[in-house]
Amino acid sequence: MHDILAGDIPATFLQLVTPDGVRQPDDRLDPWVEDVTGAHLVALYQDMVVVRRIDAEATALQRQGELGLWPPLLGQEAAQVGSARALRPDDFVFPSYRENAVAYCRGVAPADIVRVWRGNAQSGWDPYAFGMATPNIIIGAQTLHATGWAMGALADGVDSVAVTYFGDGATSQGDVNEALVFAASFQAPVVFFCQNNQWAISEPVGVQARVSIADRAPGFGIPSLRVDGNDVLAVMAATRIALDRARTGGGPTFIEAVTYRMGPHTTADDPTRYRPAGQLEEWAAKDPILRLRLLLDGLGLLTPEVEEQTRARADATAAVLRAGCIDMPDPEPLSVLAHVYTTPHAALDGQRANYAAYLAGFEQTSSDSTGGKA
Repeated sequence: MHDILAGDIPATFLQLVTPDGVRQPDDRLDPWVEDVTGAHLVALYQDMVVVRRIDAEATALQRQGELGLWPPLLGQEAAQVGSARALRPDDFVFPSYRENAVAYCRGVAPADIVRVWRGNAQSGWDPYAFGMATPNIIIGAQTLHATGWAMGALADGVDSVAVTYFGDGATSQGDVNEALVFAASFQAPVVFFCQNNQWAISEPVGVQARVSIADRAPGFGIPSLRVDGNDVLAVMAATRIALDRARTGGGPTFIEAVTYRMGPHTTADDPTRYRPAGQLEEWAAKDPILRLRLLLDGLGLLTPEVEEQTRARADATAAVLRAGCIDMPDPEPLSVLAHVYTTPHAALDGQRANYAAYLAGFEQTSSDSTGGKA
């Protein structure tokens, strides 16, 4: 028995592919991924390589002054790709601010992923076009949005599912706990996907979770799964289990994907100030991309053609991202007041008129200073 008072967090979780690339059987998970062929595994590998390249390119763009901020996902590719590729188009994703791999899998254009981080838009894409809300900065608030959407799906009689992503730190927020209460009470078709990346900014998970985070959900009446978040195949299986349960009237499920944030919390953070020596190296040996690469190599699927195709796809995506970011036009100043209300609003009309007059004043000043020649 785990010594709860001593904070002994269990290290066990569901796993199908070990860190050294060995496929191991699991009677509970295997039936949910029996359709995953070698070609599917190659596609998952390529997804992860591409999104890691997106992450690296966006980080470089921020360091070069092209983005104001960027939240890296380095190390969390399997948790995001494995879960995202289990979804249907009519499911709806409610992310935090780090689910850039999920956005890629949902079809969001690379430039749109960074649009909000460049400060060119209030959001990066049309949520309804991709079945995915735009990044949520308020920690945990998206879980309430997901639960409300799921309750709506239940009322509409459809079997679409809401999936909401959040980190280990968010589980201490009241919003997340309120969402769990409502989801359990109404048996809403929602999957709570916690990426336990071990750090809530600079706070280690052991400070706020004296038992595994997955053990919290049953207290709300929600079954949970604890899965190796660096194992893309196990993540896909766990997500499919949760989705099937939601679609067939079983209500919500909580998934804790145990992974690791190998980079900073955001590009404004320096993890070397709080991360213990040797911890990064320990988790680098469990790298999700390396793990799948080893599996593919062992299966004879990592051919030179596959490797070249993967590199070319990653390079092309990075080039599209960089060009789209740098060439992104500045927004019109008055657009800041667009889409505030769905219907006409007198107060907003007044603000728009005042702001337009304010902007016109600059044009007049420029004209006067040049003798009428702008």
